[in-house]
Parts: sequence; structure tokens; C-alpha cells
Amino acid sequence: MQEVIKIEGGHLLEGEVSISGSKNATVALIPAAVLATGPVTIVGVPGIADVASLSEILRMLNVTVKEVAEDHLIIDPTDMKNCDLDSDIVTRLRASYYFMGALLGKYGYVRIKMPGGCYLGPRPIDLHLKGFEALGAEVEYAQGCYTIRAKQLIGTKIFLDIASVGATINIMMAASLAKGRTTIENAAKEPEIIDVATLLNKMGAQVRGAGTNVITVDGVEKLGGCFHEIIPDRIEAGTFTIIAASMAKHMKITNIIPQHIEALTSKLSEMGVKMDIGVDSIVIDRNENLNAADIKTRPYPGFATDLQQPLTALLTQAAGQSTIQDTIYPERFKHCIELQRMGANIDIGTGMSVITGPTKLYGDKVYATDLRCGACLVIAGLIAEGITEIHDIYHIDRGYDDLDGKLKKLGAVIYREMDE
Repeated sequence: MQEVIKIEGGHLLEGEVSISGSKNATVALIPAAVLATGPVTIVGVPGIADVASLSEILRMLNVTVKEVAEDHLIIDPTDMKNCDLDSDIVTRLRASYYFMGALLGKYGYVRIKMPGGCYLGPRPIDLHLKGFEALGAEVEYAQGCYTIRAKQLIGTKIFLDIASVGATINIMMAASLAKGRTTIENAAKEPEIIDVATLLNKMGAQVRGAGTNVITVDGVEKLGGCFHEIIPDRIEAGTFTIIAASMAKHMKITNIIPQHIEALTSKLSEMGVKMDIGVDSIVIDRNENLNAADIKTRPYPGFATDLQQPLTALLTQAAGQSTIQDTIYPERFKHCIELQRMGANIDIGTGMSVITGPTKLYGDKVYATDLRCGACLVIAGLIAEGITEIHDIYHIDRGYDDLDGKLKKLGAVIYREMDE
């Protein structure tokens, strides 16, 4: 028996919501903490399933994990032991691959199962592996496990064929304890990379240029413990901004960095959404007459691929024909099939969708095929007439901290039940 989320649509939302710490930063910061020789305190940790899974992997490595408050984690690798990460938990989440860079940097050896996560089409990790090889490591793949070893990692110049967030962070972690200088060219520029670089520098690393396309890392002999507060989650901030644009009478979204979601807010303003953007908050008021828009996902600071799925639900209510093209994950359109069940007028092409609106949505039984598809269906359920029943909600819990609890406080009629 599995839990499902049920939503009674059509209720206008009102009030204030505070955004949690960044999921995409957290899942890299936790593995990065094992590079230290002493305790690392991380504040602003979101209450998501991925954090529990990563904590389980830390315990396998004999790292002490203490939850001292709701969003405080103390990670103490003082008595850490490097062991093979071949448990099934590693295949449960994509971010387990960050242990590759951390353990290779610290011990010169890592054996780890192929990482898992949401299926969004091919997501190869060859860029990570090429980066490790450039630093002097040998990579072997056998029986579903990668073995990566190096007597000594040596700094070098690495050019990434694609500006990959995961590869940029993984190479940055491994290079922090390498000998000499590593230069990462065509590095990804996402805010989460800056957050990981900030943590590493607090631990004593020498990382420069994070947030630009050239990052330099001067290797140091060892890293120590520190205190770090995570940046707010820009995808959760974007999701709630879309929720507010869909169904809020008046909503204030706090603990955000507006610059991080500028690509989204400029599109929403083009659509006719009424927004008042402050230093760390956005206030949205109701406007029922929205216009269609064309979206093309791009690496940061372009339009985030993680927000195209939630936005699709809103575009079903906009007048005219909208198009979404995903240049990052061209297979990321399973949510459109679920929206069609609810009455949406969507044509799906290769790496794109065409949404004609406005159309009335009706509650139905739908499936969260991945994390952001889950967010899209929650938004559609809030808009729809009748009851929407969302299955496979473990995807939602992997990346959103108490999404249904936050929506309840805003006046949504949303609840969980065991599926019969």
C-alpha cells in the first residue's frame, strides 16, 4: 500500500509561505562535508527524503550525523572509514555520485554502484569520469559498480563538453585535495555551485571563479570543519511563484533570492501575472486573464528545465498557444500525458510541447512520473474542478519539503491517504 495525495481543486489560496533550503545544493553539500577532518554544521537543510538517504550513506562510511534542530545537521567525519558503496540505497538517488569526487579526493579510492534518481532520459556521468581521469585517476566499470583510484590526484586543465552542474561540483571536490592547480573551463554557473564552493572555502579549500565559466581550484593538504547556511531553493521558490500565479488571491513568498528565478519571473510578467518583487520576497495578486508564452530551457541563468513542468500546468490556463522546448532533457514531457487525462489541450513533439488554452481541467487519477512532474500535477490539481488523486508521491517527497503542509496553511484542500 502506498500513500497518495488528494486535492480538491478550485480553492483560492491566501497568505505567506517561506521557502526551504536548496535541495540541489543540499545533496552536494552533504557529500562535500566528508572531505573535512572535523565536524561540519549545515543549517537550512530541507526535510526531504534525499537527505535521509544521504545520511544513511554517511552512516555506512562511519560518519556521525546529528540532527540538532529541524533544519540543522552536524556531520562529523572524524572516525570515517572508506568502504564500498554498493548498497541499493545508492541507486535510489542521483546525488549519490557526489561521493565519487569526495571519496576520491580524500582517499584516492572509491567503489560505488551506478547512481539512480528520476528518469529524465539519458543522464550520462562520463563528464565526471573524464574529469577524474584528467586528474590522474583510473576508472573501471564492472558488475554495476565504478571503481575509481589514484595514487595522487594532480591538478590540470579540464574542459567540460557540456556545462554540467554535477561534473563541475564533483571535479571541484576532488581537486580541492589534489596537488597543484585545476582549471575547469566551460564550468556550469548555477547558484548551487557557488554554495558548494563557499562551503569548501570555509573548510579551507581555495576555489575561485564559482558562478563563472572558469573555476580554478588550488589543492590544499587537508580541509577542516565549519558552519554553513544553505541558500534558499530556487526551484521551490519558482514552484510557489507558479502556484501563486495559478490560484492565489494574494500570496507572499519569502526567503528567496529573486535573481535566481529571474528567467521565470520575466516570463510570468510577460504572461500578465501581477508581481511585486522585493529584496528577498515576491507578492502576487490574482489576475485571471493570462497570455500564452514560449519557453526554451537553458542552463542557468536561462529558464530552468526543473520549472518547465510546473509552468505547463499554468499555461493550460493562458489564452492562446504556448510552446515549451526543453534543450536540456528532451524526454522530460511525461507530465503532459498526465495533464491530458485532466483535460489539457497539449500536443507533444520531439523535445517540445504545444499547449492551447485556456482549458478547463478536471480532477482525475494521475501519476507523478518524476519529482517536477509531481509538482506540475499538484498545481493542476489546485486549478482543476473536483478531486485529483496523485500516485507515486515519493518522487515529490524526494525534493519538496512539506509541500502539502505549506499548501494547507495557504488554504488548499489537500490531504494524504493510503491507496486501497
